[in-house]
Amino acid sequence: MAEEYWRWTESRWTAPDLDWKNADIISAGVDVGSVSSQAVVMADGKLYAYSNMRTGSSSPDSANKAINWAMEDTGLKLEDLQYTVGTGYGRVNVPFANRAITEIACHARGANFMYGPTIRTVLDMGGQDCKAIHCDEKGKVTAFLMNDKCAAGTGRGMEVFADLLSVSINEVGELSLKVEEEPEPVSSTCVVFAKSEAAGLLREGWPKEKVLAAYCSAMAHRVVTLLERIGMEKEFAITGGIAKNVGVVNRLEKELGVKALTPKYDTQIAGAIGGALFGKALVEKSRKK
Repeated sequence: MAEEYWRWTESRWTAPDLDWKNADIISAGVDVGSVSSQAVVMADGKLYAYSNMRTGSSSPDSANKAINWAMEDTGLKLEDLQYTVGTGYGRVNVPFANRAITEIACHARGANFMYGPTIRTVLDMGGQDCKAIHCDEKGKVTAFLMNDKCAAGTGRGMEVFADLLSVSINEVGELSLKVEEEPEPVSSTCVVFAKSEAAGLLREGWPKEKVLAAYCSAMAHRVVTLLERIGMEKEFAITGGIAKNVGVVNRLEKELGVKALTPKYDTQIAGAIGGALFGKALVEKSRKK
């Protein structure tokens, strides 16, 4: 079987010192994205379990697989979840969700949990688009901007390049930093043209790391433009899969002159965390009635 260079590492985790049976409110967030799906279970607003896996051809199936994997070996069942929020581009297709909330609201709320109340600018670099989000100390969105829907500046574009160059997607960022001198960024904003441009550079004798450097640089620059349009506010953090690509992140930080906060959690679960926190708040609200 041919090696699938684009295939990134799927993961799941359960808190070793938490028992969900002692929790008053068990809430969940399921983020079905274009490339990946995450499910988070929270016990009284604490992170209890999560899964992060590839989105399949069906959003409902992806949502079911993600939540089942997150709950695996915990004894939890769907009926134990008091409130579930669906988010991401497949949010309306989460069959067991009580409500759907946009990923922009969920990412801001999740980033507030992950990075603390000082976070003001969140850059979500996802599979299909990038979003620059401003939020307040409670994780409420105050402004946002999205890039144009094109895979070139996103995770999907990175997968295409990993395959083209036969480099594991997990190693793309590191390899792109192994250049003595930064090349000019690739000019194309469309992944189809960027791919043919990269193929041309390889034929000209460019080594793989130089091609990747040109692509990571172009991606970082495109995102910087987005952040400049919305206005950078400190503190700054990156969520989504591309946050794991040091080649893009380092170049982004250099161009902005700002260091992104270091994540304590998997950067891809921010949206699902936000969903689970909204779920908890909605349970509390219903009890007050």
